[in-house]
Amino acid sequence: MPERALPRGYILAFDFGLRRIGVAIGQATTCTASNLETVRNGRQPDWAALDRLVRQWEPQQLLVGLPLGPEGEETDMSKAARRFGATLGARFSLPVDFADERLSSRAAESRFAELRASGGLRRKNADQLDAISAQIILENWLQSAHG
Repeated sequence: MPERALPRGYILAFDFGLRRIGVAIGQATTCTASNLETVRNGRQPDWAALDRLVRQWEPQQLLVGLPLGPEGEETDMSKAARRFGATLGARFSLPVDFADERLSSRAAESRFAELRASGGLRRKNADQLDAISAQIILENWLQSAHG
């Protein structure tokens, strides 16, 4: 499989959920990602928070985790994530890519548990779980592009 062209600047990644959206930032040049924060989602995403993040980081690319079914099939959640991605792309005039996130939640729970055990996080930081998921989605996407 040929390598895809990756942006030179920042990539803002999202773990879309019906109540919360985890956000992470990364760079293709360093192949690194960091979790940022979790944004509320309800009837609609907290657009003020998302606007602030896009202004602050000035990403060249947006990435949305795609919650596919066990066999890789589209689900109601993956359709909602695609709608969110399409709205992001139109709102910010940026390219949007989607990444399979089937393993990110379990990996995020494991990473969160490790951070808690090492004293890096407390139980009250549980909302960071969604941001950690976004970080893992972005890390996996960057690795698959370079591999």
